[in-house]
Amino acid sequence: MPQPTEIRVRKAARRLEVAFADGSRFSYPAELLRVESPSAEVQGHSPAERVLVSGQRNVGLVAAEPVGNYGVRLVFDDGHDTGIYSWDYLFLLGRDQEQRWHKYLNELAAAGLGRDP
Repeated sequence: MPQPTEIRVRKAARRLEVAFADGSRFSYPAELLRVESPSAEVQGHSPAERVLVSGQRNVGLVAAEPVGNYGVRLVFDDGHDTGIYSWDYLFLLGRDQEQRWHKYLNELAAAGLGRDP
């Protein structure tokens, strides 16, 4: 997987922007990053334990803290800060962003949940 060459937190826009060495550039909404957090709190320890996170339409990013050469720990304004986003995960999330977003919206609808707090 490509390595990042630039990472920026756009607090006002509630986005994370990452550029990769292969020329790929992704702009991630904080809401998507929050609901797709790789943390055990969200993903569980197996697919059956995955938690559907709702009510995150207005979540924002506070910081992106490097974790060695591995990835970045994102800190959200709702207090969530346990997910370490590897560069590989961020690349795949960016590449598959549209499909993941639609899947998330469908899961919310099926569960009778929404994006608003």
